[in-house]
Amino acid sequence: MATYRETISIDTKPGVQAIDLTERVASTVAKSRVQDGVVCIFTPSSTSAIVTNEFEPGLMTEDIPNALERIFPEGIEYGHQRRWQDGNGHSHVRATFLGPSLTIPVIDGRAALGTWQQIAFLELDNKPRHRDVIVQVVGETATPRAK
Repeated sequence: MATYRETISIDTKPGVQAIDLTERVASTVAKSRVQDGVVCIFTPSSTSAIVTNEFEPGLMTEDIPNALERIFPEGIEYGHQRRWQDGNGHSHVRATFLGPSLTIPVIDGRAALGTWQQIAFLELDNKPRHRDVIVQVVGETATPRAK
């Protein structure tokens, strides 16, 4: 069993921002040489999320932010805001419901994404951030052929 890990560094803007990680994750999987296993993409943050969906502007820059605002509005009172006065209670709640990680099967050396699926990092905080996303691949590598 092999394990391989890389960190993807991202600098973000305030508000909901989607960043396509698909190619960077695919590159990490390829470098891992894992043929059969899983890849986990994880954000060690309480105000960001990792999701999969079609990465197209209408969905990622309009629909997702608008849906998050309808479900978890920025302008209502949050207990986190009362306690810390940092204005990002909505960001924490959104991140909790979306989740910090995504696990994808690795089959034949590739992340087994569907035709219209890409991997997206979602910034949810109200201020710019530096984020590190951990990509860890675990599984079986190809066995070398006998000469």
